[in-house]
Amino acid sequence: MTVIETRAPATVRTVGADVTAAIAAAEQMLVALGVDTQVEHLRRTAERMVLSYGEVLTPAPFEATGFVNDADHQGFVIVRDVAFAAICAHHLLPFVGSATVGYLPGARLLGLSKLARLVEYATRGLQVQENVTQQIADGLQQVVPDQCGIGVIVEAEHLCITLRGAKARGTSTVTSTWRGALEHDATLRSEFFSLAGRRFRA
Repeated sequence: MTVIETRAPATVRTVGADVTAAIAAAEQMLVALGVDTQVEHLRRTAERMVLSYGEVLTPAPFEATGFVNDADHQGFVIVRDVAFAAICAHHLLPFVGSATVGYLPGARLLGLSKLARLVEYATRGLQVQENVTQQIADGLQQVVPDQCGIGVIVEAEHLCITLRGAKARGTSTVTSTWRGALEHDATLRSEFFSLAGRRFRA
């Protein structure tokens, strides 16, 4: 069993953090923005905000359990459309989407739920989508041998684009990364796209 320890970005944590100071700072920020925090529904908003960020930003380590590939399965193992929500490192606004993660197995197979857990782990912390994509692949590469193929496709809507700034509603951002055999073989990438249900070309 392998404990996934991908390179984590800086995070805000409730464990070991000065929650009291964080709540006071959040309260001060809201007041400075002109928010009346004495209104009934806003009296504990600063506290809820700090605890929410602490929960969303803190990754939970897990064990990437695997088992022997006794049937000698050589085709792709792909988990499609794993939903996630992450916090943009640039604006502290959410970006929400899904990741499709797959690999070509060797002597061992990875538990299917662990692919989804890997997405959850990589999307915690103050993040950018490009880093999320690479960190999912990095985590999987700790378990899957280098000579095997790894593919990751992430698609997300960024509220910092759709809610503010450009206000480009309806847009999404797609990122991908390939490791091992998929990095060098366009035919394998095309098969991955097909199985992932994506219309993109390799």
